[in-house]
Amino acid sequence: MTQNDTTKIRIVLADDHPIVLDGLRNLVRAESDFELAGEAPSGLAALKVVREQRPDVAVLDISMPELNGIVLCRRLTGEFPQLRVLVLTLHEDRAYLKQALEAGARGYILKRSAVENLVQGIRTVMLGGTYVDPAIAGRLFDGKGIYARPASSRSTAPALTERETEVLRMAALGFTNKEIACRLDVGVKSVETYKARGLDKLGLKTRAELVRYASVQGWLEL
Repeated sequence: MTQNDTTKIRIVLADDHPIVLDGLRNLVRAESDFELAGEAPSGLAALKVVREQRPDVAVLDISMPELNGIVLCRRLTGEFPQLRVLVLTLHEDRAYLKQALEAGARGYILKRSAVENLVQGIRTVMLGGTYVDPAIAGRLFDGKGIYARPASSRSTAPALTERETEVLRMAALGFTNKEIACRLDVGVKSVETYKARGLDKLGLKTRAELVRYASVQGWLEL
């Protein structure tokens, strides 16, 4: 292994459809800073490969034989807390998204848009964020771009204003400052201010800390 190889993002791919797996392989190999650490056609095979290779990221099909992606995700994140798992699926039902997030997945990508979103998803989770396919993430917000909070969600920290909460929640879901500004119809500088103020109030320093806080608060619940 060369010196440059040590800085690459090591990825394991798991999907029981050869054509899909071939497409994912091509996407990974097209990125100079990505390294394909292994691949598997089933859940149990993926578990073995991850244990052997210890990758940075695992991309798992949600519907695999022997061990489905949700169960596998739960096992892997429990065994390897630093592993970032992205779930790849045909399912656009938010119930599957909720299951994936609760199992510890950092990303949820639809197979139909993997070509456009997989690379971005991998880079987002490597930065400590959570990536939700735009086709699904858009449904988490009402017509004004504001998160539609379920009645069962936990209350937010009283120290945060409504706008600070909106911005932090969207940031935890993986939206960029520019995307948040567009959804809330405010300037990017305003978004940066709301985010910085909110993070300061909560005593959070990193995106990973924000995602963990969001999960505890129920912000990622659907």
